[in-house]
Order: sequence, then structure tokens, then C-alpha cells
Amino acid sequence: MSFPENFVWGAAAASYQIEGGAYDDGKGLSVWDMMCRQQGRVYAGHTGDVAIDHYHRYKEDVALMKQMGLMAYRLSISWPRVLPEGVGPVNEAGLDFYDRLVDELLAANIVPYVTLFHWDFPHALYCRGGWLNPQSPEWFAEYAEVVVDKLSDRVKHWMTLNEPQCFIGLGLLDGIHAPGDKLGLAEVLLAGHHTLLAHGRSVQVIRARAKLESSIGYAPTGSPVIPADEGDEDNVEQARKAMFAVNNRNCWNISWWSDPVILGHYPEDGLSTYGSAAPKVKDSDFDIMCQPLDFYGTNIYNGWTIGRNEQGRFRQVDRPQGNPICANKWPVTPEALYWGSRFYYERYGLPIVITENGLSNQDWVSLDGKVHDPLRIDFTERYLLEFKRAGEDGIPIEGYFHWSVFDNFEWAEGYKERFGMVYVDYQTQERILKDSAHWYRTVIESNGAVLGASRVEH
Repeated sequence: MSFPENFVWGAAAASYQIEGGAYDDGKGLSVWDMMCRQQGRVYAGHTGDVAIDHYHRYKEDVALMKQMGLMAYRLSISWPRVLPEGVGPVNEAGLDFYDRLVDELLAANIVPYVTLFHWDFPHALYCRGGWLNPQSPEWFAEYAEVVVDKLSDRVKHWMTLNEPQCFIGLGLLDGIHAPGDKLGLAEVLLAGHHTLLAHGRSVQVIRARAKLESSIGYAPTGSPVIPADEGDEDNVEQARKAMFAVNNRNCWNISWWSDPVILGHYPEDGLSTYGSAAPKVKDSDFDIMCQPLDFYGTNIYNGWTIGRNEQGRFRQVDRPQGNPICANKWPVTPEALYWGSRFYYERYGLPIVITENGLSNQDWVSLDGKVHDPLRIDFTERYLLEFKRAGEDGIPIEGYFHWSVFDNFEWAEGYKERFGMVYVDYQTQERILKDSAHWYRTVIESNGAVLGASRVEH
């Protein structure tokens, strides 16, 4: 059995990670531009100033996407490239780049899925308080209006925010991502509250102003919980509860960031765990946050397992010695795509789109001039088979976006990690389709029917 008839096969990238052109054509600074200037913040002093120069090489890059057979491409817009000060005058040159990119994608029969915010917050607005400023939802709405007015005559598919757990939690609480702050929990959660309001306001903008009927989603992340014994209903229920629990005073959870925008309230255990640090909210806030969505986008890389101990009590199961890991030490847990999709759908009732999934791999150009990445092929096949299983069990699965199309700037890790299906030589900007890119084309052409079959030799 293959995937659903209208299943969307794509890959993803983000503006700051690939575009470069950090100071070109009137672009404003982002918090990541400034983070990269701070000694010791990014691996080996790497920056996104050039990245893979997608800003100048987008035609070549779209041609590579077409060669891969991609049906869709998830891109993000650089807010300060469009609005250098975050609000106010539009940088027409920056906006025109995305106009040309969308046209190039459509000419290649690749459907653009546009993410409005993938972490490159305008530095000018950070200087005005950033997400802590109560005006920030309106700033975001103003930005969304500019983008929607320009692109919605051709773009139908939208995502609002990418991984608030990261740009709020890692950026404002832990201080390891831009802007690199370490604020108190109450301030962090207030900034998070404003981002959820920004999500709602941007959905309202798309619904009100889009020229084409739109499909709108959201792209948070999380670590799905896998039952050690899926035949044990109690184990499955414990996994479900653990997946949505808020029991740590940090930002790494699912329900705090998804319940308000889909169910219209913060989770009770989150309010209890955060206590006095939880933001003071008005009922009308949830009226703004909780807008109708068409799909639930989720970035899933791995999960963890819960099972019974010798006394029959449920606990997190330790990973076995020598368990498979990616180059960046993340565990390989394909079942996360099955259980994540299932539990998300059961809680939120929306079709599931995997908006990111992939791995960091140790890739280099072999003596034959090719890039052989069998582990990426094996990893992706294992995860896709679990996603397919979710669909066979009745979960409405609509699309899969591999992370990433290209090797790129991996945030605080710089260029140390390679996630792409296209190899990039950062000195020459040469691109090489890896074996996984050719393999992924066969998956797309067969609508997933080749998964689990005999491996094609590359």
C-alpha cells in the first residue's frame, strides 16, 4: 500500500540558514546576524553572512529541487529582509526576491509552502523589547500583511511560526540561540504568550487578505513518547499522557504551545507547573490565538520510550548501550513518527504534516566525485515506514518535508552539521545531489510504494 493519493512529498529550508546576502539590497539585521558577531556563540565563529548563497543562486537551487522530483518546498521569509526595521517602510528589493522565488518554484511545478517566521527576528524590534513587547503580535500582523498581499495570488499554503519551543526556550531562557538571552521564566512565558497571539493574528491576516483560498498550519516541535509495549493499552495511555505533560519549568513541551492555538486554553498541568510565572491572560487572548487551522505541522526528529519497570510501574526506558545515533548524537527512533502522528491527531483532530524530519550525517565527496549517504537513506526509509503505518491506521497524513534540501548553517552549530540531501561545498558553493536525493526521487515517483522493498543500488 502506498501513501494517500494526494500526499505531498517535499523538503524544507529556512531563510537565515541558506540565503546569505545578509547585508544585500537593503536587508535589515536579524537577531541571528548579531548573535553570530558575539565571540563563542556559534561554532568556530561561523556566520550566516553567505550561507549557501541561495539569495543569488535560487534559480540553480530550484532546478536541483526539480531534479530531485520535489512536489513542494517549505521555505521561510526573512522578516528583516522584507521590513528592515521590522515595521514601517517595505524593502521592495527584499520582497521581490520572494516574488521571483515563488515564480521560479511554480514554473518548476513545485508548490511553495511559506513559513512566516523561522527565527530571524528583526534586530530593530529586539531593541524595542522583542517578543516581550505587548505590541509584538501587531508587529507580526503588519509583516504578515505585507507578505500575504504580495504572494497570496500564487501561494496557497502557509505556516505561521516554526518551533516556538526553540526560539523562545533556547533563545530567551537557555541563551544558546539568538538573541542569546537568559531571562526569568515569567518573562520567557510572557514572550511566548505574545508569540501565540502573533500566530493568531497572522492567521486572521491570511484569512482576511489572501487572494487564493488558503491552507494554514503551524509548525511546533516536540519529542513524541513511544510505548515500550504497544499491545498494552495502559502503556499506550501512559505514553499519551507523558507526551503532552508539562512537568518541567522550561519550554520543552508540546501542549503549552499547541493547546492554546487549537483547544483555546493553556493546559492545566502547565498552569500548575509554572505557577506564578505563568502569564496573566484575558479570555479574549484565546479568541485571538485559537483560529481555525487546516493542518497540524510538526517537526519530529526523535522520541523517547516509556514502559514498565520490574515492579510494574511506568518509567522512562533507558536507551540500550550502543543505540543508533546521528552525527550530532541525536537518537534514531523511527517509531516517533507513528506515535507522534497518532497522539497529535487524537488530541488536536487535525490532519498531520511532518514539516521537518531528517538527520545530521557525516557526508563528504568521495573519490568518485559523488556523495554517498546510505545512513540518510536508511534513516528516512525507517521513519517514512512508520509514518505510512500511521496512515494505514486511519490517521489523516497529508505531507512530509525532509529536513533539509541543502546542507546549510545549522544555527549555533554553524556548518559543522550536514542535514541536506544536496551537498554544498561552502568554499566554492558547488552543489552535488547526494545518493539520498536520487533515492528520494524514486520514493516520490512511487508515492512511497518502494519503501520497504529491495534496496536499489546507487
